Amino acid sequence: MAALARARADLPLWAPVGLAVGIGLYFLWWGEPGAEARLSAWALSAIGVLCWWRAPEAARFGLGVLLCLAFGFLLAQSRAQALAAPVLSFRYYGPIEGRVVEIDRSGTDRLRITLDEVVLSNTPPDRTPARVRVSLHHRQPGFTPAPGLRVMLTGHLSPPPPPAEPGGYDFRRHAWFEQLGAVGYTRTPVMLVAPPAAEDWQLAGHRARMRLSASIQGQIPGQAGAVASALLTGDRAGISQATNEAMRAANLSHIISISGLHMGMVAGFVFAALRLGLACAGSLALLWPTKKIAAAGALFAATGYLWLAGPEIATERAYLMAAVMLAAVLFDRRALSLRSVAMAASALLVLRPESLLTPGFQMSFAATVALIVTFEPWGRVGPRIPAILRPVAMLLLTSVVAGFTTAPISAAHFNRMSAYGLIANLLAVPVMGSIVMPAGVVATLLAPLGLEGAALWVMGWGTRWMIWVAEWVAGFDQAVVAVATPPGWAMPLMGLGACIAILARGLGRGVGMSLIAVAFVGWALSERPALLIAPEGELAGLMTPEGRALSKSGASFIAQNWLDADGDTLTPEEAAARPAFIGPKAARETELPDGRRLVHLTGKGAESRLAEHCHDGAVVILAARAQGLSSGCDLWDQNRLRETGALAIMPDGRLVTSYQATGPRLWVGLPSERLVQ
Repeated sequence: MAALARARADLPLWAPVGLAVGIGLYFLWWGEPGAEARLSAWALSAIGVLCWWRAPEAARFGLGVLLCLAFGFLLAQSRAQALAAPVLSFRYYGPIEGRVVEIDRSGTDRLRITLDEVVLSNTPPDRTPARVRVSLHHRQPGFTPAPGLRVMLTGHLSPPPPPAEPGGYDFRRHAWFEQLGAVGYTRTPVMLVAPPAAEDWQLAGHRARMRLSASIQGQIPGQAGAVASALLTGDRAGISQATNEAMRAANLSHIISISGLHMGMVAGFVFAALRLGLACAGSLALLWPTKKIAAAGALFAATGYLWLAGPEIATERAYLMAAVMLAAVLFDRRALSLRSVAMAASALLVLRPESLLTPGFQMSFAATVALIVTFEPWGRVGPRIPAILRPVAMLLLTSVVAGFTTAPISAAHFNRMSAYGLIANLLAVPVMGSIVMPAGVVATLLAPLGLEGAALWVMGWGTRWMIWVAEWVAGFDQAVVAVATPPGWAMPLMGLGACIAILARGLGRGVGMSLIAVAFVGWALSERPALLIAPEGELAGLMTPEGRALSKSGASFIAQNWLDADGDTLTPEEAAARPAFIGPKAARETELPDGRRLVHLTGKGAESRLAEHCHDGAVVILAARAQGLSSGCDLWDQNRLRETGALAIMPDGRLVTSYQATGPRLWVGLPSERLVQ
């Protein structure tokens, strides 16, 4: 009975696990769950609620977890349906009008704006996307986009791109939850239609953020100012691609993204400053609840930081974790515990179920849980270490634990591991915590008085140091280790195994560790496709003993995705030079492992060359639309690929398409009755 009582008391710790499993089941479901799945989830929820009060103690824990699972499944599906918005179904070129709601930079280091209240020429409102994102390829001196501006431009738009390979990252799913119905670019100037509306309070925080960002970058020149702005306001538009790459290579990219680390530093600095100040208040310090007053002040500061940095998923996650811990102080509870982390995770999963799939959610909660679990043995070992060395040992321990815990997640999402990330974090994080963020908080408080200059100078010195550390570590030989993408089931199994290993007792911990081991073994033994064909037939990639050889050097975005997923460090141009394909640029040929001939036809007049190559059962990839069917070869033209998506031929000869991997989901836009080859 004591064990059952403990299990019931631990149910709040398992609640986010149940929610996550239910949400994960929704996203892993083949096709959009139908009425049967929804009815089953509702029935399971009803049975769990009705049986809870009458069920024996032994059954209540299982009922509670199943109830959370069903609720998570229904929650994710409801969220996906509630965010339904038109998605552009054709390529558009013409005038685009809308209101600027977000400003960032693309992967090619170009300024990019997101518009809502969109108006497209000759497009009815019910087919016009709620939001579109446009990269600005035209340099326009004197124009600075700002939130709330209504602008007009002439540009190209297309639907969010499908996965580069079956089972790969699906940007369409991300775009669906952002209500982003089209992406594109413009080569023409952006024209101002109307200034921000004065009554538009929705973007008031965004405008304040951009004004503060411009002020910071005006007083701290160069990339140091851009990084300082990102730390305080979340505006990363000023950070160059070179700085981003150096930060990633040194495992410092978490520094320039508003995360739990930043929110914790802001709240911690305000908490410590208020408590120290109140401790100097003489006899009043003995009468007032100084700790609770400091926690309330820190919560107020964290809320202001959330408003200033914007309601992004990462920022909301960081705020929830900080708010739960500060609320625990207010209610005389332990601030940093698994229970407080479970409450924050549950709240975020309820508010944004899709955040479960993001690397930020996975890495931040994994690191936090690992550090909390480490605190118990540290409490026994720490007092034995000399006091002067204790802070250094604590920093080293937290860096090792957090880095070790998040490394598999980072490798699975980004196909990269930083070999010297520990060195970079040991050199940069203490400076950020002791100099950069405190100086930033002081500068923010003094800004209304115009006295922020000295604090920003100190902050700029600290950000220059962090950039130098990133560039120095990124310059080491083999600073970045490429890692192949794991199979789709490996990371969910690893996460579930880790939760069981931490929360379970006795034999359960062994089960959890076994699941983690199975996931790692499956990852190590997984095979990459022998052949990949791009969604519109614009590229083909054949796996060779030297690595994947590409049929051409174009389509660099898809090519880079393939090479990253292979764990290949070569550039698309270098991969295209590998000896596998022969023939002219517009008609590349190679031989498949089963002996068949593969021909890739591209460029103008590609269809006219089809008859020349479509014979003897060859596999022909045509980057155009064939007017008729051909019986002499296995033809994959744009008509056929539009039905199937990207194509992969596995080493054992199995043919897998993107549509087979996902089915007719809301964000896929393909009805189930369409042909699946």
